[in-house]
Amino acid sequence: MEFYRIHMGKAKCAVDLGDGSERGEYVNQDYILSKMGRPHRSISLMYCYYPLDEGWPGRASVVHASPDVRFAWDFPYDDYFTYKGGLGGNTEGEPFNYMREIRQHGQDVSLTLTIDPHVSDEHLVAIANDLRPFGRVFLRINHEATGNWFSFNKRCTYQEVADFFVRASRIIKKHAPNVKTIICIGGVEDLTKEEMEKEAEFAQTIPEADIWSVDKYMALHWGWPYDVAERGGNSHSRGTVSDTYEKTRRSFERFRYLNGGEAKPMTMAEFNADGDVTGPYEQADMVREFCDKLESENAEWFSAFTFYQFRDRGRLGLEIEDPNQSDVGIAQPVLDTYKEIIHRDWFQPQITREEGSLELPLRLRWCNSEDAEGIAIPLHFEMNPTFCEVTFEDESNLMMELHGKWFYKAPKTKTVDLMAAFFENPLEGEADMTLKIFAPPATGENDLSVEDGLYHCDAVLREIPKVRIRFEPVEK
Repeated sequence: MEFYRIHMGKAKCAVDLGDGSERGEYVNQDYILSKMGRPHRSISLMYCYYPLDEGWPGRASVVHASPDVRFAWDFPYDDYFTYKGGLGGNTEGEPFNYMREIRQHGQDVSLTLTIDPHVSDEHLVAIANDLRPFGRVFLRINHEATGNWFSFNKRCTYQEVADFFVRASRIIKKHAPNVKTIICIGGVEDLTKEEMEKEAEFAQTIPEADIWSVDKYMALHWGWPYDVAERGGNSHSRGTVSDTYEKTRRSFERFRYLNGGEAKPMTMAEFNADGDVTGPYEQADMVREFCDKLESENAEWFSAFTFYQFRDRGRLGLEIEDPNQSDVGIAQPVLDTYKEIIHRDWFQPQITREEGSLELPLRLRWCNSEDAEGIAIPLHFEMNPTFCEVTFEDESNLMMELHGKWFYKAPKTKTVDLMAAFFENPLEGEADMTLKIFAPPATGENDLSVEDGLYHCDAVLREIPKVRIRFEPVEK
């Protein structure tokens, strides 16, 4: 069977997805892939690290439960899931079990970690060592740092929070060069002013970080779940798409100015419009309008956004958590809108053909979700198929794409049914297309014992899978 080498590179604008936070639980990657039809560049996890606190490592809302709490961040430390690694911890539980699954499914990890600024350097070195086997990791340290709600802001001055970011970023990247640190501050909040919020304190963080970010919600009910957003209330807000876009663009320009005119990747690490404020239909409309604007204005300055989040107990999710059954999601109108957006070319990774002859066995290299080697197998379809499946003899870990839909093959899986690629978009006649195959790390971790194992992992493809295509039922 004919095949050739391909390369997966960056999208014009990458899309990442939040999966779990103080507002919702982690949802497995097979379910998300089935719903979305494609992997994301990165999956965002949100954790906290307050190892010096009483009650640690219990979750704040559990070990410090109190009827007096009236705001999501009124606990002694942030009510995120607790990071089980670090000094004296281990990498057997959260978030590392999820990180492995995310990488097995061909995605990078974005880890938001709120950290007590009083931890010692030894704690930061331990975190770096935890993250070393996970390839490219996007690490957002003490996000929304110019706010006043997180525990680290209540314990320290803004200057101390900024100083800690610089210290943590340097130590972690020294011991884990595979980690890319993200500074997330308020950015330009007032379009009549040139400077950003708390700019004097945080200017030093701009050149220190690898990636710049602002969190921008076009609408947000921050009083959830302790009150209901109603007209005239003071625990929610709503802006406009154009203002949100302009504040983000102006923030990038200010970041670049503070970095001596040199640009770095600009992201929106939390992006959405809260359905608590807009309702479900205008939520979808605002998300679509913002993404349309990125395309129509050819926003090359903007590298990625993270949709917050997949499943939410409030109305910030593509799905709402069923109140009767926590592991069931109820799809919202924004899910179909978002799915359409991320299948546009502007938001898709670019896959190109590589020249040169190939023969088996073939070594496939996985660096990250924006730099991976794969193969493409040309297939001819006489019409819309009745059966289409692929069978493997080895225990490879693979991500595959056909007709715009992606599939995952776990190491123990032998046969993958590809017919779902034709359910939403059936063929209307003959067609030639390719089955694309990539090999992310089978264990979810890189092998650090091999040369440059910190940055990539290799898999050996010993044979081409058997593809079965039929155009009519087995029996009539």
